[in-house]
Amino acid sequence: MSHPVLLVIAHGSRDPRHAATVDALTQRVRAQRPGLRVETAFLEFNAPSVPRVLERLTAEGADEVVALPLLLTRAFHAKTDIPSVLREARARLPRLHIRQAEVLGPSPLLDATLGRRLREAGVRPGDIPRTGLVLASAGSSDPEAIAVIAEIARELRHTGWCAVRPAFASASLPRTEDAVRALRAEGVERVAVAPYVIAPGRLPDRIAAGAGAAGADVLADVLGPAPELARLLLDRYDEARVLVGASLSA
Repeated sequence: MSHPVLLVIAHGSRDPRHAATVDALTQRVRAQRPGLRVETAFLEFNAPSVPRVLERLTAEGADEVVALPLLLTRAFHAKTDIPSVLREARARLPRLHIRQAEVLGPSPLLDATLGRRLREAGVRPGDIPRTGLVLASAGSSDPEAIAVIAEIARELRHTGWCAVRPAFASASLPRTEDAVRALRAEGVERVAVAPYVIAPGRLPDRIAAGAGAAGADVLADVLGPAPELARLLLDRYDEARVLVGASLSA
């Protein structure tokens, strides 16, 4: 094959909306780059599994794969789960060159996707100076991942929002409802909640419930199969592909 296969590795969920969203996103990636082979695998809950897809690709003659974690931060799955699965695959499939691409965030394209979802939810440019933003992520026990979310929130503050607070659906604090209430206590006139998650599921539902319970004025949709997110997947693929080519020629 002339180009490495792009293997998008999603976490997986019992919620069928998760897999449907991942499929819609990878379909958009294919549409943006016709001719690129794009496959999807899941760590748990959904099929096919990562080992099964890699075995099939090897049987079909593939020799290079870029494994792209469908993750926004470098937390446990990116640092431990996915590398472990790929190490085992390399040991079983020595003829298949596998490189793990970087996680998706942070990136200006993710900021652009957030902006798209907020506009779709009804936020107009003139609203931003009087609106506080809650950047609500899934949450993690990994300090690096939490620090990244906090830094993104700080950077978003410089784009015109009157205030920006990070929030987390699990593992870390504050929760979405607490961040919304804190902004209200500071006198913020209008509060918008932007889920910093890719696909629907239990934790995004928790974010939505928190936004509703605290009376947020705007709740944006999850990032989903936005064109900016599809572009970011291709950017991470291209970055890893350059490194694959360099390692193979070394």
